[in-house]
Amino acid sequence: MEHDLVVFVPGFLGTRLCRDGQDVWARCGERLMTSGAAPLTEVALPPGLGDALPEGPFRLDADTLLEVPDSVPGLLSSMGHPGLRAALADPPDAQFVPFGYDWRLSHRLVARQLKERVERELERWSAEVGTYYPDRADDPRVILVCHATGGLIGRHYLEREEGRETARTLVTLGTPQHGLVQAARLLAGHAVPGDAGPGPDVAARLNEALRDWALDLPAVAEMLPVYPSVRVGGKSRERRITDGRYPVPGLPGDAVRAAVAFQEEFRSACDGHRGAGPLPYAVHCLGSADFPSPETLVLSPDGSRLTEGLPGPGDGTVPRRSAVADWTGTDPVLWTGVRNADLASGAALRDAMLAIRAGRPPGGTLAGEEGIVLHFPGDVAAAGRPFVIDLLGHDLPRRNLRTFVWRSGHNDRHPVAFREHGPDRYRAELVVPPGRWVVEALVDRPKGRDRRDVTVVAA
Repeated sequence: MEHDLVVFVPGFLGTRLCRDGQDVWARCGERLMTSGAAPLTEVALPPGLGDALPEGPFRLDADTLLEVPDSVPGLLSSMGHPGLRAALADPPDAQFVPFGYDWRLSHRLVARQLKERVERELERWSAEVGTYYPDRADDPRVILVCHATGGLIGRHYLEREEGRETARTLVTLGTPQHGLVQAARLLAGHAVPGDAGPGPDVAARLNEALRDWALDLPAVAEMLPVYPSVRVGGKSRERRITDGRYPVPGLPGDAVRAAVAFQEEFRSACDGHRGAGPLPYAVHCLGSADFPSPETLVLSPDGSRLTEGLPGPGDGTVPRRSAVADWTGTDPVLWTGVRNADLASGAALRDAMLAIRAGRPPGGTLAGEEGIVLHFPGDVAAAGRPFVIDLLGHDLPRRNLRTFVWRSGHNDRHPVAFREHGPDRYRAELVVPPGRWVVEALVDRPKGRDRRDVTVVAA
């Protein structure tokens, strides 16, 4: 409802992690790109941390929400949250709570931190709400808006940390309800394909640096896919990562057990509450099926090697089959034409939030009819070498097509020249220095936009 407290929970990467006011992850990411694979020791956690808080040199400050695009190569991206307030239908400052946290940590631990913050902020807002909404029908509760893996935290808080008592609505934006195959590839040392732009040697060094870092991050283990996501060459049946006959090579058993325990703990809580009747809060899940998304891990016929995976429909990060929140007992998905990384800042979220805060159900679909899609051959490219970008869409030149590229964190945008490469397909080549780069395409009549980021590393 309009007078409810609006709490935003970002996903993995969505909060700046700082020490002495300096963005440590940004500094490590820059080294990773300019060196071809520097160790990520500054943002590491100690082995076996579990659900505890890190201490000493491992502890980082959760600063403000991320404002500029960022990514972990081969895992996921975030375009930042510069337009978040508008997308949330412009709640007053006192009514809006951005919940920053250390995204390396266990979702269980962060759910407990969220509980403490929500209780404190809701008590404060309950004392102030009359100034803003004197004619409200009831006391304020909470609208919880969670982007990407932040939805795993939000739902855990609701079902495991007594959040059911305070929430009126949960809105998830591209949440991997059943996990990500990218997390399995990352922990197995195959996040970046060997045939990526920088070449097999640089890809191998990147994979080693990323795996060494991610192995001790509880959050990454809890992202592992729990749906049937493994295919074995020559066999038709899909399997789970828990299948002992065909374990994913290089994927630690401890991480698999942690993922299963995390999901089962949540499911058990849902089952325990089901006897009390329907959910006491509404659930709306914004997702997309318009962009190819990593969906399946493929093993060689003997199960000894992890080969190139298979994509499926999704939001560019989360496949459709992982985006379905079946734990609600309903089908709460609102389909959009927006990528995962942009779901927290687009018009689709604003449309939904305007309806939710007015006490109306949001529309069943928030997608446009004439979308455009950018396609890169991979998430990682080599500095100083051309890499190809494809743009797909109908009748784009007559729709005032504009295309730009810029380096994340910089304001200077440069036009990109796309040339026709087939029916409704256009192609461009870029050569840029090391860094995180963003390509954007916009059209009119009807309006459409797509953005993609690419990590460019020194070869």
